[in-house]
Amino acid sequence: MLRGLRSFMTRLFTPLARLLLALRVSPDAVTIAGTVVVTVVALTLLPTGHTLVGGLLIGFFVLFDSLDGVMARQAGRSGPWGAFLDSTLDRLSDGAVFAGITLWFVVHPDEHHGLWGTAAALACLVLGSVVPYARARAESVGATAQVGIAERADRLLLALVPFTFMQVGLPVVVLEVVLTLLALASLVTVFQRIATVRAQLTRQVVETGTDPHEGPLAGQGA
Repeated sequence: MLRGLRSFMTRLFTPLARLLLALRVSPDAVTIAGTVVVTVVALTLLPTGHTLVGGLLIGFFVLFDSLDGVMARQAGRSGPWGAFLDSTLDRLSDGAVFAGITLWFVVHPDEHHGLWGTAAALACLVLGSVVPYARARAESVGATAQVGIAERADRLLLALVPFTFMQVGLPVVVLEVVLTLLALASLVTVFQRIATVRAQLTRQVVETGTDPHEGPLAGQGA
């Protein structure tokens, strides 16, 4: 959903990326700083009811998520370390956002259908970490699992938009419905990825005669 916007933001960020590199700011520093800001905002402003300011700040940094990648490419430093750091810290900031939304429902137990909202936000928190794990684990066993309904930025913005505008009168039930749909989309994506990897590994058995359940990776946890 945001691919076109992301391409535009990449072109927009190029001059800023060059300026930051000229000031000796590293892409890793930008990645870490963005994660720290989003995590702090999510765990302080969101649960305490500052939904408008908190949501807008987080949305702003989500749109800036590609800046570190633009800087890395400009500096010729794109590589596995940057990808690993960015992906790992994305999980931290994503978890903080949905934890902040969950805590808002916990702090406001009198809200209409509050238990529903709490459960939906918690489901988004848990399933949002399983979706990228399934993809990473698939790659570790020689498969690919890039299928899915919504990308990371899509999920964050879809959750943040109704949460942000509750402070100016948007009904809470809109947020609860959106969180429920996001949780269902994440669950579907998990099963899609499981089915995709299963089909790929089964095809490997047919083509090579090897058993994907055997070998040093079989049965090992993360």
